[in-house]
Amino acid sequence: MAEKPEVRFEEAERQQGVILTSIAGVCILLIWILRYFPVLITLIIILSVYLMTGERYQWIYIWKKTFWRDMTGLRVLLITMFTISLWDKTGTTVVSRWEKVWKKAPNKKAFVMGDRALTFREGDEFSNRIARYFKRQGFKTGEVIALFMETQPEYVFIWLGLAKLRVTTALVSTYLRGPQLIHCLRIAGCKAVVFGDEMTDVIKSIQNEIPDIPLFQFNSPERELAPILQDTIPLATELDEMSSERFADVEPAGTRDTLLYIYTSGTTGFPKAAIITNIRYLLIPLGVHTSGRLTSSDVLYDPLPLHHTAGGVLGAGQCLILGLTVVLRKKFSASNYWSDVAKHGCTATQYIGEICRYLLAVPPGPYDKAHKVRIIIGNGLRPQIWEEFVERFNVKRVLEFYGATEGNSNLVNLDNKVGAIGFLSRLVASIYPLCLVKCNEITGEIYRDENGRCMWCGPYEPGLLLGKIDPKKAILTFAGYADKTASDKKMVRDVRVHGDCYFNTGDILVMDHYGYFYFRDRTGDTFRWRGENVSTAEVEGVISNLAGLKDTIVYGVAIPNTEGKAGMAAIMDPERKLDLEALAKGLKTSLAAYARPLFIRLLLETPITATFKLKKKELVEQGFNVNAHKDPMFFLDQKTGSYVPLTQKLYDDLIQGVIKL
Repeated sequence: MAEKPEVRFEEAERQQGVILTSIAGVCILLIWILRYFPVLITLIIILSVYLMTGERYQWIYIWKKTFWRDMTGLRVLLITMFTISLWDKTGTTVVSRWEKVWKKAPNKKAFVMGDRALTFREGDEFSNRIARYFKRQGFKTGEVIALFMETQPEYVFIWLGLAKLRVTTALVSTYLRGPQLIHCLRIAGCKAVVFGDEMTDVIKSIQNEIPDIPLFQFNSPERELAPILQDTIPLATELDEMSSERFADVEPAGTRDTLLYIYTSGTTGFPKAAIITNIRYLLIPLGVHTSGRLTSSDVLYDPLPLHHTAGGVLGAGQCLILGLTVVLRKKFSASNYWSDVAKHGCTATQYIGEICRYLLAVPPGPYDKAHKVRIIIGNGLRPQIWEEFVERFNVKRVLEFYGATEGNSNLVNLDNKVGAIGFLSRLVASIYPLCLVKCNEITGEIYRDENGRCMWCGPYEPGLLLGKIDPKKAILTFAGYADKTASDKKMVRDVRVHGDCYFNTGDILVMDHYGYFYFRDRTGDTFRWRGENVSTAEVEGVISNLAGLKDTIVYGVAIPNTEGKAGMAAIMDPERKLDLEALAKGLKTSLAAYARPLFIRLLLETPITATFKLKKKELVEQGFNVNAHKDPMFFLDQKTGSYVPLTQKLYDDLIQGVIKL
């Protein structure tokens, strides 16, 4: 019902009276100060003049613009640091924390998927059966078992049960096959594999290669009659014999003990097994929970794979560590994302990588705004589509963050700053020891001064992000990888002072005057052409928008007798409907000449990781060689500015230097 006009007038009159009274009070106070404290007034005037001159005015302006943002960030940081320090000192682990969480609301739904759910009590009972069964099988503290299974409510409770036995679980991506899968099992020293019945064919294909590793097949309750692979153990059936009573048969784990192995996505080769300790698992969901002001009454939609950090730690951890109900989906579906969210009453959702672009590419539907979501959490929302995404889906808050599975360098965007992946206070940056250092964007080589120390970047100067490693502080630890050599390669020493050690993120970022950070590229992805550095991430975003939000991978390719690398874009276009003429015109108005791709390749299928990151290793190796594949390719004609088919003759002319670039 609309407010009556006289009510609004009375309220306005009341507010006006308050304002006039306040102004009068301030005037009286100023007169009193001027009369009795003239020396104080003189000092204030001198100080004001001093602060308003030179660069000092700039810092006052920055302080004014960022004060409340910085105070919010300080609150998040202090709460997170205090809680994690407390958990570290009291020996809190994922298992002990879960013990407290599930008892608060035992009948509340923990994980929901489709029409099936497990309550907190049922999840705990299932994990107890897992612990008892594998103890009976002879597995001991410190040994490793691989979990190779698609998303389902039991997934998390399988590795939680193994954690109760102090057995480490290696969460293996269900996208892996053949040599890569065998590599992941070997590098972590897996003593057994628990696999879902949906992965039977994959396991069967490598069974002869791993005769020394016992195989346990878990049939989901909805597919309990699925056939059991020969020479494997029917885990679901045998669990029925186990007691669901509380399991406490082994000494409790320590906060720094290894809980899980989570593999890097393998965008540039074989995956590495990153060590996730108990304290690391506690930290990630806690930090996001605090930043997003989530509560145990929130319902989180997590359509991401549970074998990766985003889905299995940040998402699932909201349930295990903080008591939220988490809604799962076996495989991400752009067309069902918002209908799932509406159906389950989700108040928070997750995204990663290219998911937001996929959601925008779906035709408008009835659930685009018919939902209860107040916050969407993730990383990888491209600046080019940020505002369009927020507007279309009525997202009140985007909690974009930056971080790596194994890294200690984390940033978070707390105030919806479009395009920013996080911030550091310009005035008290030393509180959180991250830094941008000057480097070669192509090779990642760090530049140092005459004293051998790293050189700091100023605003808008691209640099490599480093995070200080301090084993004494839980929030700054770096556990590394199962392969120690790989761990050593990620450390940079003598950054600020002799003997210090920092984690190398491998990412090039840019910071503005206010301390906001923006992702530029991965070191090695940036390439140099016509004397300029080209950011593949920036060009990918522009092309994707021009091409109707299609998957796009940009990389540099070498041309004989030509300095630098020319840009090449591989675009997903299975129906061959891409308008190359419109693309060329759009690129001309959107990108500098040096950043426009010289070559276009139209893909039938996009190589993508389980976490929706685009692979480019194979594409880079094939380059613009017309004989390396059957995808159509095009070349940017230097005279007409249009893309023309890359024929064998044109290719030969480029290789032989007949065509001058």
